[in-house]
Amino acid sequence: MELKEILSVGLEAIKNAQDLDALNEVRIKFLSKKGLVSSAMKSMKDLSAEERPAFGQLVNQLKQELEHALSETQAQLESIKLNQDMIAESIDITMPGHNWAIGNQNPLVGIQRQVEDIFREMGYSVVEGDEVELDLYNFERANIPQDHPAREMQDTFYIDPNTLLRSHTTAVQTRALEEYAPNIPVKVICPGKVYRRDEDDATHSHQFVQCEGLVVGHGVTLADLKGTLSLLAKRIFGETRTIRFRPSYFQFTEPSVEVDVSCPFCDSKGCSICKQTGYIEILGAGMVHPAVFKAAGYDDESLSGFAFGIGVERIAMLKYGITDIRSFYTNDKRFIDQFKRFE
Repeated sequence: MELKEILSVGLEAIKNAQDLDALNEVRIKFLSKKGLVSSAMKSMKDLSAEERPAFGQLVNQLKQELEHALSETQAQLESIKLNQDMIAESIDITMPGHNWAIGNQNPLVGIQRQVEDIFREMGYSVVEGDEVELDLYNFERANIPQDHPAREMQDTFYIDPNTLLRSHTTAVQTRALEEYAPNIPVKVICPGKVYRRDEDDATHSHQFVQCEGLVVGHGVTLADLKGTLSLLAKRIFGETRTIRFRPSYFQFTEPSVEVDVSCPFCDSKGCSICKQTGYIEILGAGMVHPAVFKAAGYDDESLSGFAFGIGVERIAMLKYGITDIRSFYTNDKRFIDQFKRFE
């Protein structure tokens, strides 16, 4: 095939190529090592020395024209393919997006964080401890010796005679007192899970969450305790809530009180939830017993302090009208979705 014919056929083949694959086949046919242009170059050996320069120049010109035509066509085909791909992969930006579900927090987590935030604002530190605890800190340092009848009030999970699953976060308080002694003031809250051998039903669970508080210093009074808990009740149940103290007994406080909040469901008028009394019991509290101070290493008899213990499940049940404590632990998404997410 003569050079003019190779050029003519090559240009026509390039023009007729419909896609990049077809164009590549044309490139191979004409410009590869075994292509037509290379074959034409091999015929130079049959020419005289005088004819070879002119022939070589013509072959190079042929090659350049084919390469130029290939380059232009390739750019055109690549542009066409890009547009086709963009059309095929296009999206309708006017269509609504996906509504991704955002999980809610369990109301127990929300109440616990709310309580922690309230006390942080008042200068308290949040202290956590181990759920597996020594009898020494769970009972004895809380003024509950081995033969004390109060131990019968808390049916405990023992691991061995000296180790147990803590039955209250008072164990965290007694450790904190020992750690800080003899320094004052002490202002801590101690949230966490506790365990008791209760039969699970609508109002009892073998595992629940407590948040206990402790303040130690000079001149701390029962009035300070009332003011602190009144603020807590207002922040959780509403600004119109009031609290009242009723005498009670706890082994690590003296005097001890039960704390009631005015019923948020009937505004203290009396309803089935408050049993027509206008008040609902929310926690226990009192002034720290001198024996607890002494066991922790505080010898200053002028010290005083108060302590309180909140059942987080009870607060959540009262706040949201939940009637079965087991609802918190059943992992039912329908239950969790009823509550606004706490941030």
